[in-house]
Amino acid sequence: MNEGLVLIPTYNEKENAEFIIRKVMSLPRAFDVLVIDDGSPDGTAAIVRGLMGEFGGRLHLEERSGKQGLGTAYIHGFRWALARGYSYVFEMDADFSHNPDDLLRLHDACAVQGFDLAIGSRYIQGVNVVNWPMSRVLMSYFASWYVRLVTGMPIRDATAGFKCYTANVLQTIELNQVRFVGYAFQIEMKWLAYQLGFRIKEVPIIFTDRTRGHSKMSKNIVKEAFLGVLQMKLDSWWRPAKRAA
Repeated sequence: MNEGLVLIPTYNEKENAEFIIRKVMSLPRAFDVLVIDDGSPDGTAAIVRGLMGEFGGRLHLEERSGKQGLGTAYIHGFRWALARGYSYVFEMDADFSHNPDDLLRLHDACAVQGFDLAIGSRYIQGVNVVNWPMSRVLMSYFASWYVRLVTGMPIRDATAGFKCYTANVLQTIELNQVRFVGYAFQIEMKWLAYQLGFRIKEVPIIFTDRTRGHSKMSKNIVKEAFLGVLQMKLDSWWRPAKRAA
């Protein structure tokens, strides 16, 4: 069975694509990388294709037509990883807001400590965010507080997007039933794993805002998350999470 696969969704990340791939490939543990590109008009996919021959089958690219959303990109990557027998599957941004060195610590939490889902947490030890304006720090921090209040999940960074899943988690969650595609997708995946009784570990990280390229955050993404949390909680009363057949 293959060891670890890092999923990196991209849309217009030409400034970061080569740097993030080379950094992951340089780590002392050999992780494979799958870039899921949503038809970036800036040529991100071409940059990735140009690097594939250099890394001996460890770098892969899936190209999709049009911007289809973060959640669908990750679910595409989850299925791709499960079909190829990876034991650990990681979510990571392309813009270095997530430090690739921390992949080793997330992997350790699952492979050595025995957790099912490891979350790179900005808020498990205070507030560890660099270069964000205070307004965005407060929005993110209180979003996680709001999720804890509504759902009861004991997770300090409920919106975090830097994670390691064991294959068992992704095989057990009914991926066809995941409904959200934006910011709320990150919350929903944690909520499903929590409902199904998986062991979850928050690993402290330092989150650093991007220095190249442009953020994909929008008001619609925030709105989806706010309303989505209420919908997830209400739905759980009538339709608790079920294990995939």
